[in-house]
Amino acid sequence: MNENTPRQSPAERDERAQQLLSRTARDLPAGRHQFHKERLMAQIHQIQQEERTAAAEAVAPARTWRPRLPRPAITLPVLAAALAGTVVAGVAMNDGGGVRDGGVATGPALTTHIGAATAKGVPQLLGQISLAAAETGGSHPAVKPGQYVYIESKTADSFVKTVDDKSSLASHALHRRQVWMSSDGTKGWLIDPAVNDSSEGETLSLPDEQGNTLVGSLNHPTYDYLAKLTTDPDKILAKIYKETEGHGNSPDQEAFTTIGDLLVESYPPAELYSALFKAAAKIPGVVVVNDAVDAVGRHGIAVARLDETSGEREEWIFDKKTHVFLGDRSVKVTASTGEDALVKPGTVTFTNAIITRAVVDGMKQTP
Repeated sequence: MNENTPRQSPAERDERAQQLLSRTARDLPAGRHQFHKERLMAQIHQIQQEERTAAAEAVAPARTWRPRLPRPAITLPVLAAALAGTVVAGVAMNDGGGVRDGGVATGPALTTHIGAATAKGVPQLLGQISLAAAETGGSHPAVKPGQYVYIESKTADSFVKTVDDKSSLASHALHRRQVWMSSDGTKGWLIDPAVNDSSEGETLSLPDEQGNTLVGSLNHPTYDYLAKLTTDPDKILAKIYKETEGHGNSPDQEAFTTIGDLLVESYPPAELYSALFKAAAKIPGVVVVNDAVDAVGRHGIAVARLDETSGEREEWIFDKKTHVFLGDRSVKVTASTGEDALVKPGTVTFTNAIITRAVVDGMKQTP
């Protein structure tokens, strides 16, 4: 903020925020305002906390642990304006990320045994996984115009819950998540009780209410975008490093995370899918965990990498015999200090199991 800009009083900030929310309510269709309001208020609450602790943060290490959240369905148009000059006092949130508890039960934090990791055998395992992916090409059809990628998963997460300035660790219970997306990414639907106001779900179709359109990218991996990417492992890895430069806690970790995201809620063409595993084998620090469990209890072998800044290990879990991708999870491996000390080693901060991935002929159609 410019040092000559007058600082708003708490009352003025509160009034300004409510005006922004009221204006947004008129722009959004019925049933979606509350979801976006919660996301906005969560961001404002975070800014408020950061302002209160600004002096301490100047000399203390930055917070590194963040709960992994479902990809947002839409960007709230007034968010940038709100964050630029508005902070609301006394906002009570269920958690720091704005994920609703209304449709999903909460409980104690998710925990697991921390499996031993080794760098031995990483290239061989990823080579076998890549080969298995290539061999499934016949059952991995292309997405034609008018068709949709359908992905059904089961997901759960642990998070820091703050009530009346008192923080504790809790979790959202395992729940079903369904996503439909057209090949160009302009039409879609999401059903996820952790983020939807209605059990019917909400549209992901674009342009949205503000006219925003989607441009395919590594962060928005539509099928049409992925179909045009190189399938050379060295070239795709170089592209990932280049386009994610400056993001994440380290270049290597961000590259690993980017490939992991492509495995979960997108639909890479068969040849690219196989190449991604060969690319992952070239990332420093990748290890094998011989026993890992996905969100629905299936045991498998994991390809993983430890984020040394956050202390979390991201694990991609595969069937030990067929090498089919089962799901992914993030496990806290090393202890942290300060507020992050609430997240103990062995905490599963996020877990996801892929149940179905298919191509269907219509929105909301299931295989």
